[in-house]
Amino acid sequence: MAVNDNAAAVTVIGLGPMGQAMVRALLAAGHRTTVWNRTASRADELVAEGAVRAATVADAVAASELVVLSLTDYRAMYDILGAAGDALVDRVVVNLSSDTPNETRAAATWLAQRGADLVAGGVMVPAPLVGTDAAYVFYSGPRAAFEANRETLAVIGRPEYRGEDHALAQLYYQAQLDIFLTSLSAYLHAVALVGSAGVSAEEFAPYAVDNLNSLSMYVAQAAKNIDSGQHPGDLANAAMMGATADHILGASRAAGIDLELPGTVKAHYDRAIAAGHGADSWTSLFEVIRKPSA
Repeated sequence: MAVNDNAAAVTVIGLGPMGQAMVRALLAAGHRTTVWNRTASRADELVAEGAVRAATVADAVAASELVVLSLTDYRAMYDILGAAGDALVDRVVVNLSSDTPNETRAAATWLAQRGADLVAGGVMVPAPLVGTDAAYVFYSGPRAAFEANRETLAVIGRPEYRGEDHALAQLYYQAQLDIFLTSLSAYLHAVALVGSAGVSAEEFAPYAVDNLNSLSMYVAQAAKNIDSGQHPGDLANAAMMGATADHILGASRAAGIDLELPGTVKAHYDRAIAAGHGADSWTSLFEVIRKPSA
């Protein structure tokens, strides 16, 4: 692929499926893209497609003012960039790895001590969608560092800058995955529940799709309730829905399937009702979720 002389040079470190997808998107947009991976052979196809293989981490970091990391976690960043030495000076390191907010803030300090700025990020699509209109990425960190590289980062996906606090992108990323992973577990539990009566996952699928699609209609009003601290229960109150949670737990017990997820949901309702929210909306569970009991 032809390099666009007006496109900024980029280094990508970490060539798993996500890293490879980002490199291909950058190459397609004409960016001179340098790559490095601990298992060097993972770069072979990318080099054949136009990427530049760096011999060392220091060479990779030195090649571009913008360094994008796609690693397992932030510990891997220390393990890898610890060998970069002075090459980190004046670099913007965009770490798209997953970790905790506190680890993200600590990483920003570590990089600052070495003369680099951290822009933290979280990619909100799987690798096959990187570089498409469906892709978006949360970012946080120094605004100047982000804005200087916004156009390049937009190649990966729509940039969603959330603020100067390095932890914000990580919090948005983990919050989205909180919804995603919990919903997937709930779906699997539901399939196991109907499956106890011989219903196949395929037979149940259209009803699950309809249910999952309908969840979005609740979010806007729920957000208003949560932000205002007012939880009117005129349509569906916690006591009524808590009874349903109890029925789901009972049905699961009778079916002989795992009880942990429905048990946790029922516990949320039990605590909300005990705190005086029985006549309030289901959104009142937020008040006990954000202040867990000892």
